[in-house]
Amino acid sequence: MSVVALAGQVGGAKLADGLYRLRREALTVIVNTADDYEHLGLAFSPDIDTMLYALAGIAAACAGWQPEGERHELHAMVKTPLLRTDGLANGRTPTQITLDFCRHLGIAARVLPMSDDPVRAHVLTDEGAVTFHDYFAQLACEPAVRGFQYAGAAAARISDEVFEALYAPHLEAVVICPANPYHVIRPMLEIEGMKALLRRRGVPVVAVTPLIGGKALKGAAGKMMRELGRELSARSIAGEYLRLIDGFVLDSEDAALLESVRSLGIAAIAVPTVMRSLDDRVVLAQEVLDFAASIRSRREAEVE
Repeated sequence: MSVVALAGQVGGAKLADGLYRLRREALTVIVNTADDYEHLGLAFSPDIDTMLYALAGIAAACAGWQPEGERHELHAMVKTPLLRTDGLANGRTPTQITLDFCRHLGIAARVLPMSDDPVRAHVLTDEGAVTFHDYFAQLACEPAVRGFQYAGAAAARISDEVFEALYAPHLEAVVICPANPYHVIRPMLEIEGMKALLRRRGVPVVAVTPLIGGKALKGAAGKMMRELGRELSARSIAGEYLRLIDGFVLDSEDAALLESVRSLGIAAIAVPTVMRSLDDRVVLAQEVLDFAASIRSRREAEVE
């Protein structure tokens, strides 16, 4: 049985690591690249690198987007972007480059960019649209968020490798890992044909909340939701995936919201979702897979 995860950010990488420890080479992680950017002529892909470092077991404990032991020397800081930039200049695709990184780092799972075509998340503000990287790095997330655009998504192609993973004959589940739904998960779903593919595939699609008690552990999700007029709750996150997901995992702290989520027509469970240790990652990953299996079993019983 195989698993596909859609992921980005540190929280997504942690859950993907838990899934990896359970499924090894049977896991494929499709990673957000809408926050990629260029700096000094180098190609940076922060969510891809965060995922690679997590699965390779070398992520810094306090900063998952960089390897442990980082001392900010030039070579250590830009080695991965240098290799990525060189590969792109020589006509290699982002997928080929990322799979090479997996082999070099000894990662048995497949880590795949969401597309080999460029897609960029743009944050709409009162002063106009800015890339998420500029919103985060240059503007310190200060402007009020009025909406999002996903430049290039409608023209981006789903790669053969992503198709292969999603059409694997023994696919048991698609897991949407905990991450900001607006600039991390949504760009993957906006790629032309992706949502239809997930619906048509017929396997359980389960999402895990990035909010606990109405707060995000990290990042700007809470601020964005307030400024977009969304309710700050796990139920609101579930609503972002309405008509796409079959199941939603809330944190135990939000167990009171279970029936509210179920009223949306989405199966729901509440379990501890904070991943402070490697064991926490594996336990949550197993809970998610067991939940997906229960959804699949219920479907099969209904058919019979």
